[in-house]
Amino acid sequence: MHLIREASEKIRKWRNDPVSFVRDNFLVEPDFWQCQFLEALASNDPIKKRISLNACAGPGKTAALAWAGLWFLACFGHKDRHPKAVAIAVTRDNLKDNLWPELAKWMNVSPFLKSVFVWTKERIYNSQHPETWFMSARSWPKDADPDTQGATLSGIHSEYVFFIIDESGEIPTTVLRAAEQALGEAKGFGKIVQAGNPTSMDGMLYAAYSTLRHLWHVICITGDPDDPNRSQRIDIGWAKEQIKTYGRDNPWVMSYILGQFPNSSLNTLLSPTEIQEAMNRSIIESQYNFSEKRIGVDVARFGDDSTVIFPRQGLRAFNPAQMRNARSNEVAAKVAYVKNEFGSEREFIDGTGGWGAGVVDSLIQAGHVPIEVNFASKSTQDPRFYNVRAEIWFRMAEWVKKGGVLPDVPVLIRELSSPQFYYQDGKFRLEEKEQIKKRLQFSPDFGDALATTFYLQEMPTSKPKIGDITIPNRVQHVSDYDPFK
Repeated sequence: MHLIREASEKIRKWRNDPVSFVRDNFLVEPDFWQCQFLEALASNDPIKKRISLNACAGPGKTAALAWAGLWFLACFGHKDRHPKAVAIAVTRDNLKDNLWPELAKWMNVSPFLKSVFVWTKERIYNSQHPETWFMSARSWPKDADPDTQGATLSGIHSEYVFFIIDESGEIPTTVLRAAEQALGEAKGFGKIVQAGNPTSMDGMLYAAYSTLRHLWHVICITGDPDDPNRSQRIDIGWAKEQIKTYGRDNPWVMSYILGQFPNSSLNTLLSPTEIQEAMNRSIIESQYNFSEKRIGVDVARFGDDSTVIFPRQGLRAFNPAQMRNARSNEVAAKVAYVKNEFGSEREFIDGTGGWGAGVVDSLIQAGHVPIEVNFASKSTQDPRFYNVRAEIWFRMAEWVKKGGVLPDVPVLIRELSSPQFYYQDGKFRLEEKEQIKKRLQFSPDFGDALATTFYLQEMPTSKPKIGDITIPNRVQHVSDYDPFK
């Protein structure tokens, strides 16, 4: 009992510092990415209620999941309100052979955990409260209908809940339904953690990285020899040999060494990896300040859509502004404000279907000269494209691939990687906004706003220069411009 008394004095610290929990109980030093993961577990940031680990092969992922599960069981709960956790994997055998024995291994390392918890083949439970303080091992019915799959994680009701989903690359998002409900009911602590190798674009791992990115905190774990934050558990000589033999674009290399989703599995213009790389790039002002400043505007069509105003200058796109339920004159006023602050020379308004007409009219009445873009109109600049939408999205994708810099806005990952393309009458055609919304239940408003800035070919700035110094017409350029400020 003295171990329990001693530990009780540390639990408050452990609850807020899972890294210390690992050090104190298991006498190991977590890797860099494992520390990132453990710190995210303790964070109160709403985006970190759901954590996704996209992992190369062999970085210590299973150990990190086991630490997380034992930390939760040890550090949460209140009198008569006990923590409950569930663990599943892609198959029952996978859970039985990997994560579940890993939990037993680390429990046995810690004298404190051994004195408080009991491990069995189906359950880990508190010896004093076996019915209410536990983690259970479950499997999900692969061949069942979505409603049955959605019940996999049901029956967990507590102020403290935790769900661990291992090897989730091929587990459908329907399995998350009950977990999401329990997450909403958890008032003390509630988190979902999933992990796997980025091999499939059909499961919840890819959904968290792309279409559901706005809901998930994603940690990418790589064995890339060129990445300073690579997992040190991956033999660097072996990794270099595989990359040299098969190439960095090889799907196996991308998934199991680089920890990236392959680029070629879907007919999409951009992969999530390419978009993330564009968000991580740095650029100096002299690399883009000779280009024309532009603003792209996607005007909301329906109540659940957003109006997005996206500034860009050459190779750099800046933080967009978002508006909801705004009238045409309010949108026009915001565009005029952004134009004045940013010093833009061209403003492109998506006028498809007439939704942006009121904004265009208001801007003209205010003395501005906006350019209306009709996405559905026939492309007049390049006969390869079915319509303007396909052409400007293609140009935007090429811009990203050739060094374009995107702002750190996570929603861009799902929006820019989701539209699929096909060929109609021999012409390149992109999936329409209405089709995307029906298929994925969201509208790519940010993507469309940025795409409008590519309606006309790139032009040099019309502002006069003296040497390398730009003389602004109205305002001084601010390289970290943010219309929200």
